[in-house]
Amino acid sequence: MKKITHIFKMALLSLAFASCEKTMMHEGDVMASEEGGKSNSVGKVFTLSNNAAANQVMVYNRGVNGMLSFSAAFNTGGSGTGGGLGNQGAIALSDEGDLLVAVNPASNSISSFRANSGSLELVCVKPSGGMRPVSVTMYGGLVYVLNAGGTGNISGFTMSSDGTLSPLGGSMRPLSSSASGAAQICFVNDGTVLAITEKATNMIITYTVSGGLPDVYHSLTSANPTPFGFAVGKENLIYVSEAAGGAAGASTVSSYHISNNGEISLVTGPLSAGQTAACWVVITNNNKYVYATNTASNTITSFYAKNEFSIKQGVATTATNTPIDAALNKNSKFLYVLNSGDDTFGVFVVSNDGMLMHIQTVSGIPDGATGLAAE
Repeated sequence: MKKITHIFKMALLSLAFASCEKTMMHEGDVMASEEGGKSNSVGKVFTLSNNAAANQVMVYNRGVNGMLSFSAAFNTGGSGTGGGLGNQGAIALSDEGDLLVAVNPASNSISSFRANSGSLELVCVKPSGGMRPVSVTMYGGLVYVLNAGGTGNISGFTMSSDGTLSPLGGSMRPLSSSASGAAQICFVNDGTVLAITEKATNMIITYTVSGGLPDVYHSLTSANPTPFGFAVGKENLIYVSEAAGGAAGASTVSSYHISNNGEISLVTGPLSAGQTAACWVVITNNNKYVYATNTASNTITSFYAKNEFSIKQGVATTATNTPIDAALNKNSKFLYVLNSGDDTFGVFVVSNDGMLMHIQTVSGIPDGATGLAAE
């Protein structure tokens, strides 16, 4: 309880909802707490160590039963901060699973990797076009990064089929404020719009994308304060967590429609998560269930996306310790949650009715780790 209280005192000051800094554990200390994840590997789960000395992408094997075992760590060629970033999307994985991009927040750069036979090959490291990159998104041959430091901005890159990044001239755009507390960037509407959440300004902003470059700007004040992470659904919808500044029991999730010209409109919400500090959001690939991690309540709230324009509160699932990032594998059968309170992964089976069953805790995750991607 003391640790959680301390985290949220810091969060209310910085709007980052982050853990305290510690020393990163050695690579050899990272292992699965159950042996089941070591057999029948059928996929991977990736996280970013965010280590200040040498940032690394940590790779875990996923078994047919969903369980994880540590595989290897790969240097990004950049450095992390060693602490939480108040972000979602520090790692982006291509739809084909062959390319990966990660942020290096302390060295103001991003790194690209080529994935091959369970291994990652570093392709290049490029300046992020700003300070403290925290979130990155990919669509087709485009990559955009959200820089939360300094005055804040977004910046674009082209990405070749082998993972080579090239800065995209004329792609830098400002955020709504020089102190926006930016949290996440993601392509929406089949790559025609970029959406960004800003914690400090309580804004959701968009840029349309024309010829690869950000074009028309739109903004909307969120339905509840502190819009944080979001999941991209079908029918041009996004589902946004609203942490309400960390106020007890005040967190919500709202759905917003983003038109093809970038205009943002509230569809449903704010709907109560019934918890505190809802920050990270994912959605199943059938667009039916939405999950929000509640950092201060140590829970996950499930929502039922009843139809294309509504969400309905489900139930809160425990078995987490200060949960932050979350990711679903491609067929949405397994949910992975990064727990910053005890530096673990929580592994859950997703049932046909959207209920979650905890099946594994993976220990030894580097403290300060951020971002999750799963295949």
